[in-house]
Amino acid sequence: MSKPSVSTTYISASSNRFNHAADASTSSLIACGSGKLVALWNTQDPADRGIFQALPGHDGLVTCVRFVAPDAFASADNKGTVRYWRLFGTEWRTTAIVQAHKQAISVLREFDTFLLTGSSDSSIKIWEAQRGDVDDELKEFQTISLQGWYPLSIAIAFLPSSEVITLAIGGTDRKVHIWTRSDGPFIRSVTLSGHEDWIRALAFQAPSTPDDPLVLASGSQDGTIRLWNVESFTKMQTQSQTHTKDSGNDLSDDLLDAFEASLGDLGADAEEGGRQISLKRHVLTVKSNFGTQQYSITFDALLIGHEAGITSLSWSPSNVSLLSTSTDSSLIIWAPSSIVSTAYSSSTSSIWINIQRFGDVGGQRLGGFIGGLWSKDGAEALAWGWSGGWRRWRRITSGSHGTASEDWEEVGAISGHSGAVKGLDWSPKGDYLISVGVDQTTRIHGAVTSSATEQSLWHELSRPQVHGYDLMGVTWLGPWTFASVADEKVARVFEAPRNFVEEVRVLGVKDLAQSEGDRPATASVPPLGLSNKAVSDGHSELDSSRPCRRPFEGELASITLWPEIEKIFGHGYESITISASNSLDLLATACRATSSQHAVVRVYTTAGYQPFGVPLQGHSLTVTRIAFSPPNDRHVLTVSRDRTWRLFEKKEHGYMPIAADKSHGRIIWDCAWSCEGDLFATASRDKTVKIWKQHSDSAGWGAIATMKFEEAATAVAFCSAGADAQERWLAVGLEIGEIKIYSSLMSTPDQWTPVLTIDSSLAHVDQINRLAWRATDNPLRKQLASCSEDGTLKVLNVQFEID
Repeated sequence: MSKPSVSTTYISASSNRFNHAADASTSSLIACGSGKLVALWNTQDPADRGIFQALPGHDGLVTCVRFVAPDAFASADNKGTVRYWRLFGTEWRTTAIVQAHKQAISVLREFDTFLLTGSSDSSIKIWEAQRGDVDDELKEFQTISLQGWYPLSIAIAFLPSSEVITLAIGGTDRKVHIWTRSDGPFIRSVTLSGHEDWIRALAFQAPSTPDDPLVLASGSQDGTIRLWNVESFTKMQTQSQTHTKDSGNDLSDDLLDAFEASLGDLGADAEEGGRQISLKRHVLTVKSNFGTQQYSITFDALLIGHEAGITSLSWSPSNVSLLSTSTDSSLIIWAPSSIVSTAYSSSTSSIWINIQRFGDVGGQRLGGFIGGLWSKDGAEALAWGWSGGWRRWRRITSGSHGTASEDWEEVGAISGHSGAVKGLDWSPKGDYLISVGVDQTTRIHGAVTSSATEQSLWHELSRPQVHGYDLMGVTWLGPWTFASVADEKVARVFEAPRNFVEEVRVLGVKDLAQSEGDRPATASVPPLGLSNKAVSDGHSELDSSRPCRRPFEGELASITLWPEIEKIFGHGYESITISASNSLDLLATACRATSSQHAVVRVYTTAGYQPFGVPLQGHSLTVTRIAFSPPNDRHVLTVSRDRTWRLFEKKEHGYMPIAADKSHGRIIWDCAWSCEGDLFATASRDKTVKIWKQHSDSAGWGAIATMKFEEAATAVAFCSAGADAQERWLAVGLEIGEIKIYSSLMSTPDQWTPVLTIDSSLAHVDQINRLAWRATDNPLRKQLASCSEDGTLKVLNVQFEID
């Protein structure tokens, strides 16, 4: 028997729809919440590997992630739990867990030794983090009650040239609340009004010189960003006196003061709708070691450029530029204009301009950007969108400080399904992998040969179908054709456009000797339609201008669709599963059913998509999986919610029933044939997997082995070591996300021994929906693809070693 070892080749995962769900460390490691997992992505990896690890641990959706040190971060979820993670060698471990709130945590921030959590139970808690050697401790320091409104953003900093901490809180009451702490607890100081909608983003920019003010940026759903200057009040008074002496024009200053005052009066009673700009000076007094100090907070600038709500703000680590993202699908970098004196003091209010704008023009393409970050010390700007995919821009030439002469280019990022992944299938020769999910997309993933490192790295290559229904299953019908089923009564067949054929040839995913026939260039969806229509005109956006690289998130979402060539009708209810024969000339589908009339499997020929024989009857509830027997499709096996499996044999005009069994006690989720076609396995919710073989003396089939598990078995897949090998393997996926691998000798098919358990750190944290093996050149090195309800798709390398 062999002892296999396992490693991760590819993880496809999206980011959660929370604007604090990701953060970048100083070494440009991105940690982002992906479902219940925290995904890690090293943006400085020269090979551009994408997500290299997904950390399990949370029971709820991860809503906030925040680095507290290069080797430590905190994460929070929608069940109110905070986890503290630290890096030991190459392994991330949880060092503290706190049930911080009863409701979801909406914002998480760190400062000095403090950790702050804001929750939808309308409170903010301040924790003191104490680092130990192996474990850390979070002690509650203070609770701030917000009297009914919810915190959406927090920013925290030291006041200029003092040890006093100031805390800004924004949320659903449309004001920025400033709290301060000199010693002891935080106390409420002033309230800044002006925004007309919820405040989703706050960020402090620390002064670069002692004379500069502390700048607070606040971004709201009203589409505007406001900048507030916090500076020492005494310094301001001396400045204004010298300013008055210099100008020698007291009258104008008095007039201005009167005008400001009238504006302030107006602001109190003004009707909603007119954007009020109050120049009121908010003064706060704090006690410090030097006695009491006074600070003033004044409104400095209103940045208008986004057409919809602001979702995140962050200051560049290297200079005075501000990155903002919005639901209008744009990302803007703002900087103070060089026209105004660079040392901007309170006497001249600086003029801010947007020096760079990225994203999509004209429109809220599906929810815009959720959040944005700086990485690589301000040389890269990143943002993730509504569908969970990331986009990344890199500065290639740096202009003089803060001017518009910088050049940026888009570079590759990460993407994945933003919901449960329901099905996957390897292409006939194993060149690439297709997956479908409840985020209503079909995605093709493949190994791109990297010129820099001479190794194959996995990426998403195409998004052939962006649908209006949740997709349930997919199967290849040839190297360039696949069929998928969704929550609708029809199955749809797609054929690769010229774009895709060119792309896999250029990227070295698939070896193509000759040019593939005449194909449409690409596909598009009519405004009110669901079917992808072929577009044949040559000037595709991909052809001429695009260099030899994989498509990025923006292109995947818009210009990698495949044209639909056929619809297959027949079922009376929503489709649930689809399967193709080994010879690829037959296709079988099943739909949701509560009666034997609808619990049928329909078999079609792929030559003309006509029915092959009569529908396969016998089940009384939904058929969950269909499998054709290798090597020549002599049998079709079906399993169902009615706890039975049925076997049909191929005759001249269709398949005829030959055997059935009801020995499982619960729903049978999955079934699979061995590569030789002599055995099949069934996986059930009754926590067993049974191996079945035909009796040598009769036509009946019987169970020759039963494997028992602690949890329900939801997916199975067989794998063989080659034509004349002595051994074969079976992978079993469980409801808790673990994968178990069993081994058996060809001579003793009734004896299966467990050789490997892949736990949630490498596998999944929720029900596994499909497993599929891919043959590689090395007979002892296999790749196992798995997809799960946790929203991730993984390709694992399994190395078998024969003792």
